[in-house]
Amino acid sequence: MKAILVKQPGGPEQLIVGDYEKPLPGPYELLVKVHATALNRADTLQRQGKYPPPKGASPLLGLEIAGMVEEAGFNCTKYQKGDKVFGLLSGGGYAEYAVINEEMAMPIPENLSFEEAAAIPEVFLTAWQALVWLGKLRHGERVLIHAGASGVGTAAIQLARALKAEVLVTASEGKLHACKELGAHKAINYKEVPFEDEVLAYTNSEGVDVILDFIAGPYFNQNLDCLRLDGRLVILASLGGGKVSEVDLRKILTKRLQVMGSTLRSRTKAYQQELTKDLSQIALPLFKEEKLKPVIDSVYSWEDVAEAHRYMEQNKNVGKIVLRVG
Repeated sequence: MKAILVKQPGGPEQLIVGDYEKPLPGPYELLVKVHATALNRADTLQRQGKYPPPKGASPLLGLEIAGMVEEAGFNCTKYQKGDKVFGLLSGGGYAEYAVINEEMAMPIPENLSFEEAAAIPEVFLTAWQALVWLGKLRHGERVLIHAGASGVGTAAIQLARALKAEVLVTASEGKLHACKELGAHKAINYKEVPFEDEVLAYTNSEGVDVILDFIAGPYFNQNLDCLRLDGRLVILASLGGGKVSEVDLRKILTKRLQVMGSTLRSRTKAYQQELTKDLSQIALPLFKEEKLKPVIDSVYSWEDVAEAHRYMEQNKNVGKIVLRVG
């Protein structure tokens, strides 16, 4: 089969379309003819040699796919050849064919294209895990979502609104309107003012209940100040750096704060399958009713994958960057 290969660790120019062995489905796996995949930060890091795939995962890039079942393993019971499915992978999505555990596959709603379906798995599963499983966000609470116009950010805004939470976001000036269009109640230009000042002013100094953070180090102290009593900080990445020079830990004690971190790719298969099942039950009907929607910034041919990676690394996108395969 054809697949996107990394000639050697480095920049986007190292990505080429080449030949790779077609995978074989195990007894509980589906072989999927991939029609679309999507970019993630993990792809750019893996391309650079900074984020190796988990043990046993495909060495190919690509954490999500949408396509058509080509073959079902002999123990599969939910899907058969010709079914349209999408889902999260540990790797291997940048290819003509990929295998996915049947429990990780979800049926593509009839109103969604392959490109739209490919834009859903990683960001909505990550956002659901962070908001609900870790952050325990409840009806009527407030959430602050950093990088609100990112793939996970746009998914988190929509899910938080579906949970009837009050949503605050940070983003750059050109992306604030997009966040509000998705349902954010308050959008803050983090480049213009300290976001802490805006959050506390908007909430009458009460703060928020949950924060989703991708920046880490530079935001840590402001995040602690923005959380109210029993607040929860969920750190999903460390794009700004992983170290903090000084922290007043008494804030965590006196406000009874919870600080937690998580990645999804390294979780066990059982965890990912249960998360997929949980999200499917809640979200798939909402996608069918168009109460949730995948947010796509741009669609590239997979032959232009280097250009797509360059674009992602410029941080210009609002929502997902999708690759059309084949």
